[in-house]
Amino acid sequence: MTGAEALVSTLADHGVTACFANPGTSEMHLVTALDREPRIRSVLCLFEGVATGAADGYARVTGRPAMTLLHLGAGFLNGGANIHNAKRAWTPMINVIGDHAVPHLRYDAPLTSNIMGLAGPNSVWIKSADTVASTGELAAEAWAASFGPVPGPVSLILPADSAWNEGGKPGKARAQPFLRAPDAARVEAAAKAVKTAKRPMILISGSALTGPGLGHAARLKAAGIRVLTDTFFPRQVRGAGIFAPERMQYFAEGAMADLEGTDLMLVAGTQVPVAFFAYPGKPSLLVPEGCTPMVIGGPESDSA
Repeated sequence: MTGAEALVSTLADHGVTACFANPGTSEMHLVTALDREPRIRSVLCLFEGVATGAADGYARVTGRPAMTLLHLGAGFLNGGANIHNAKRAWTPMINVIGDHAVPHLRYDAPLTSNIMGLAGPNSVWIKSADTVASTGELAAEAWAASFGPVPGPVSLILPADSAWNEGGKPGKARAQPFLRAPDAARVEAAAKAVKTAKRPMILISGSALTGPGLGHAARLKAAGIRVLTDTFFPRQVRGAGIFAPERMQYFAEGAMADLEGTDLMLVAGTQVPVAFFAYPGKPSLLVPEGCTPMVIGGPESDSA
C-alpha cells in the first residue's frame, strides 16, 4: 500500500465520502488512490476556490467533512478565501495539500513554498506526513481534529515521496469528537441573571439554529428574552412554522442603536459580537453601555 492509498483509505474508513480536487503533478499518486477507492466520490474542480467553497458548503449541510486536494502552497492560497470562511464558520474540512518530495525541497524549486506558514493561520490542526509510515495515522488524526475541540479546517501536507512510496498502512480508527455540553454553572448563572434583567437578549449560533435549538429559542422569545443571530451564520433551519430569530445588524452604528437599552446579553454557540471594521468614534465590541455580556458557551459547545 502506498502512502497515498493509506491516507485515502483511512479517510474512507472514517466516513469521508467526497473529495473536491484541483490536483497538480505532485498529487498524481493521490489521484490514483482516489480512483481506486469507491467509497469516496471525487469531483474535479477547475479552480481551488471552487473546491474549498464546495467542501465548506458540503460540511455545513451534512455535518461531515469533505476532503479537498490542493496543489502545493500556491494551490492552498488560491482556495484560501473559502478556507478562511470555513474557519470563521467552524466548518470541518480536510485539506490535503501536496508538496514536493522531501529530498527535493532543499533545492528550492520554482513552486516550493512554506506551506506550514501559509496554511497554519487558517487551520485548527496542521501536520506534514514526511514519512510514508505516518500517512494513515495522520489522516485519522486530521479527521478527528476537524471536529474539535473547536471544529474547523485541518491541513494535512503530503510530500510526493510519502505518497508514492510503498509501506503505508491505514490509521487506527478514531471516535468522532462531539460538541461539548454547556457548563451547568454558566447555565445556572445565566438563568439567575435573566430574572433580574429588564431587557435581556440572547445571541445564538451553531446547533442552536437547528430545529430543536430553534424550538428552545422560540420559548425564550415567548418568555420575554429577545433572540438574535450573528449577522452571518453557518446554517439555519427554515420553513413554515419554524421560529426565525432576528439578525444582528451589519453596521456598528445600526447594531448599537438596535441594541440600546439591552442590559443582559447572553451568548450561546458563538462569541460576543464584534464590529466587522473599526470606525472613528465607534466601539469594536457591539455591547451597549450598561449591558452585561455572559457567554454560556462558544462554538465548541452544543448551544441547542
